[in-house]
Amino acid sequence: MQHLAWRAGFGESLPVITKWTDKRRRVIVDKVLIGPEKHGPEAVSVANESDLPDYRKVKDMSAEERKKVQQMNRQGTKDLNVAWVKTMVNSEHPLREKMALFWHGHFACRTQSVIYNQQLLQVIRENALGNFGDLLSGVSKTPAMLQFLNNQQNRKQHPNENFAREVMELFTMGRGNYTEKDIKEAARSFTGWGFDADGQFVFRERLHDDGEKEILGQRGNFNGDDMLKILLENKQTARFITAKIYRYFVNDIVTDEAKVNLLADKFYQSNYDIKSLMREIFMADWFYDEQHIGNRIKSPVELLVGMRRTIPMDFEKEEVMLLFEGLLGQTLFYPPNVAGWPGGRSWIDSSTLMFRLRLPQVILYSQELRMRPKDITPEMGEGQSYRMTLELNESLKKLYARKVNARINWDAYLEDFKDIPADKLAGEIAGALLVKNAGASKQLLDKYSDRATRDSYIKTVTIDVMSTPEYQLC
Repeated sequence: MQHLAWRAGFGESLPVITKWTDKRRRVIVDKVLIGPEKHGPEAVSVANESDLPDYRKVKDMSAEERKKVQQMNRQGTKDLNVAWVKTMVNSEHPLREKMALFWHGHFACRTQSVIYNQQLLQVIRENALGNFGDLLSGVSKTPAMLQFLNNQQNRKQHPNENFAREVMELFTMGRGNYTEKDIKEAARSFTGWGFDADGQFVFRERLHDDGEKEILGQRGNFNGDDMLKILLENKQTARFITAKIYRYFVNDIVTDEAKVNLLADKFYQSNYDIKSLMREIFMADWFYDEQHIGNRIKSPVELLVGMRRTIPMDFEKEEVMLLFEGLLGQTLFYPPNVAGWPGGRSWIDSSTLMFRLRLPQVILYSQELRMRPKDITPEMGEGQSYRMTLELNESLKKLYARKVNARINWDAYLEDFKDIPADKLAGEIAGALLVKNAGASKQLLDKYSDRATRDSYIKTVTIDVMSTPEYQLC
């Protein structure tokens, strides 16, 4: 059940796992999928639409006014990062946030506007477990994505292929399943798609190429909506999305193509119902096979959110989350390239592993970091977007040597173990924190623990277990 809790969220407490163990799988899976809410997710919001500058007037702004807008956007995106992490930590529907985190990497995007980031995040969270077609259409029409992939400049007689290429290569079919001619014709379909000065999607009909196009073997006077429909009608889209979800939620390596193909067929037949696909995965006996348990390296955000859900904590400066993300290699809203974070073994190198193992002591013992964050790769974007990335790198470096002041609330966590006999505490703690418990030696944990009081013993054993390589896996 802890395997399910980590794949469908960010882990669960010992009492929750104990309750789950006594119930039928279908009951637990339904609870995980549906969550407690009857309505859609409340927006993660740090800025108002009225704060959006009128970009028609930017050219008339003074240098000081432009600088002020840039600072607002930069700080706003930091605040949005922190706010989303807090939402993940406190969410009563962790699968929705985990699914949104997956789509955040799938629909990789950078924009200098906090409002555009906020809009895109809400579209992703609202549709994270809904219909993939609705999600694809919603994301494709956000100012963030249209701006980032240059479709604002896509017009008849001068088509820009950037948006069409990424929609086909990264969002739907995957590389190698279309031709260069398909991309050129798809770009013509998306001509006229853009957004206005208020940050709203607009179809600029006079800029649209309404001539006949031939795409993936189909002929017609296609527009952007037609193009997305064509992509969804192609079964390769279902196969590509299913395989990517499988690698994220089941196993980095697809060892059974037949299973993925069967899932893809059902996904396609359900008209791309994401929740139905996740139910198929979580209900399958093979999902709980030994080969799939504890084989995934937690992403930096999974690691941080999981720790904070296990042991409630607040920081004197919540912006320290961005520093942790930077040190570990995953800063929300700053994907490394158009393909998003590669995940898997790429999360680990000599420096990130060292910091991962030190992170529990840094936070829970309020130690100094003494580690300099890597630059957030400024590979994506040019001009102002590039400068914003550099400025964020510099602001993180100013924090790196400071002591992490965290207020830790141990009470609820200690309460979880109140009925556990003293001689079984180490094993129960390791069992609650690790998906695979083979690496936690009771003798070793006892050796380095503080046995002065029962509470100090639980705390120190917990920190030691969180500092093991095994805790990096889920």
